[in-house]
Amino acid sequence: MSGALIEFSSLQDALHTLFGSGTKVVQARCTAGGDINEARRLTLNNGMHIFMKSNKKENLSFFTAEAAGLAAIAHTGTVSVPRVLCCGTDDAQGGTSFLLMDFLESGTRRADYWEVLAQQLAAMHQADTSAFTTGGRYGFVQDNYIGASKQKNTPGCHWISFFRDCRLKPQFAQAGHYFDASDKKKIAKLLERISDFLVEPEHPSLLHGDLWSGNVMPGHDGSAWLIDPAVSVGHAEADLAMTELFGGFSRRFYEAYREAAPMQEGYERRRDLYHLYHLLNHLNLFGRAYLGEVKRIIGEYAS
Repeated sequence: MSGALIEFSSLQDALHTLFGSGTKVVQARCTAGGDINEARRLTLNNGMHIFMKSNKKENLSFFTAEAAGLAAIAHTGTVSVPRVLCCGTDDAQGGTSFLLMDFLESGTRRADYWEVLAQQLAAMHQADTSAFTTGGRYGFVQDNYIGASKQKNTPGCHWISFFRDCRLKPQFAQAGHYFDASDKKKIAKLLERISDFLVEPEHPSLLHGDLWSGNVMPGHDGSAWLIDPAVSVGHAEADLAMTELFGGFSRRFYEAYREAAPMQEGYERRRDLYHLYHLLNHLNLFGRAYLGEVKRIIGEYAS
């Protein structure tokens, strides 16, 4: 990947550098995208609209990680993502961190929206990943976040051990207080036998990493744009599994994806293991409502 993310020490410095010394914000309107961060559409005195996410000053890493993920997807030249302008910190109002991007105007889906998204995603999954890892085929050049949770991306040579050690194990460790001795025996058995269920991919793929319907939106051109990534290099079927966890993707999407990139046999038997990672994360972030489904999947693979 080329191009370094510019970091500024104040929002005003960022606006002056990007758009000229007389630039200022004339309106800041709250908008969607603020589950973890505050999100606003900024209207500038030159008539431009830009998108700003902000958080506490100490959480700048949220934004440097998001910017790196968007840059990785953009590097593949496949699926559209918003252009990152810069990030930085600002000591005003108690201290904040911020990320500035082009404002993505929502549009009307084109007639072949789902088919084109599937083809673009398949192309992203087939793109060269050598720029995204060092010291292994899987992982990423830096750790990042899945929602508000830290996501470990230590590079490794094997997908199965990467998924076990950098995905499931950290989530299980954080959720340990939810499980009794019997549950913990099942968890140990699942982790020990994980190679009985998962398969190594035919080639490594750049993953969006948090590909639910809320992170895909139609842009001004009617095509799908990806937002809020949690990228890493892994098995493409992990992205596909996430699209199925909470629904919202058309049947035409899956048909077109399989036509563009046929999947390895047995995906349906592995899908719940990929779901387990995200359900554990939701358990750790949002509480016991996800515990029953987590235990069901543990039992499915540890019986």
